[in-house]
Amino acid sequence: MTHVGVLGATGAVGQRLIQLLDPHPEFELACVTASETSAGRSYRDAAKWRIETPIPEEVANLEVRQTDPAAIPDDIDLLFSSLPSSVGERVEPDLCEAGYVVSSNSSNARMAEDVPLTIPELNHDHLDLLEVQRDERGWDGALVKNPNCSTITAVPTLAALDSFGLETAHVATLQAVSGGGYSGVTSMEIIDNVLPHIGGEEEKIETESRKLLGEFDGAELSHHDADVAASCNRVPTLDGHLENVWAETNEEVTAEDAAAAMREAPSLDLHSSPAQFIEVFEEPDRPQPRLDRMVGDGMGVAAGGIRETSNGVQYNCLAHNTLRGAAGASVLNGELLLEEGWV
Repeated sequence: MTHVGVLGATGAVGQRLIQLLDPHPEFELACVTASETSAGRSYRDAAKWRIETPIPEEVANLEVRQTDPAAIPDDIDLLFSSLPSSVGERVEPDLCEAGYVVSSNSSNARMAEDVPLTIPELNHDHLDLLEVQRDERGWDGALVKNPNCSTITAVPTLAALDSFGLETAHVATLQAVSGGGYSGVTSMEIIDNVLPHIGGEEEKIETESRKLLGEFDGAELSHHDADVAASCNRVPTLDGHLENVWAETNEEVTAEDAAAAMREAPSLDLHSSPAQFIEVFEEPDRPQPRLDRMVGDGMGVAAGGIRETSNGVQYNCLAHNTLRGAAGASVLNGELLLEEGWV
């Protein structure tokens, strides 16, 4: 078994990571970290558990450690990070320099030239950037990022359409409140309301998408030249980001062509990979967050409402934002790191 740890384990994504890692056949959770105020306490006492499944007993009894290389046991092979980006920016490089491999959900360094930003089903070859990273930074460890939760929802469908020559993509998101963390959006803000701005979210979709769809030539990564624009909205659903996408291609594409390309998008033989990566619905009113966020046990992407436009197609897509879009994405990257021999 590969010994793993969770950084920022008491937060919302940290708790999801623990939920996913507890029964994992390849990973043994042996270390949890949090802020100085939680360090030294049992995880049961430090974390206000908010996940629908019970807190794992063996994890509940773990002592919370400080998020510092000196506090993490030497036998930890892989760390999953759900740290706030301001903390991750400071701590993650120190951990990598100390020899730890970090699969991170934090937003810092996602766009760094030598940091792989990966969705394993799409661009697992980008992991080879780690050779460049280690050469340039002198690290024995490594840092891998998964994208933002809203980016993960749309990009798999855009990748499927890239066989027709993707030129532009306009995305309007309808994002669940869980994406802002437990205390991120107050009830007085969101009930009977929609918030038509989420700080920094549009930029993440616009930049991360082009990196994910880019090509690595063995030395450097070139970003895709598609023009991506986004408008992000917070809506009063609990989980599941629904997104409306308008994609333009340089080749003619029918709704049937687009649906077939999405259905044929390959999955991987990793523990957390869904059997069907993109599930396409024929019904015009699907996917819906409450009905479809758990496709592929929460690790799939759902698409539907595909119709032709003058220069491409318009459709809707959906993914579970704290599973596929956050904790599950980090775990899947960890599985890929193990499969590819980086751990």
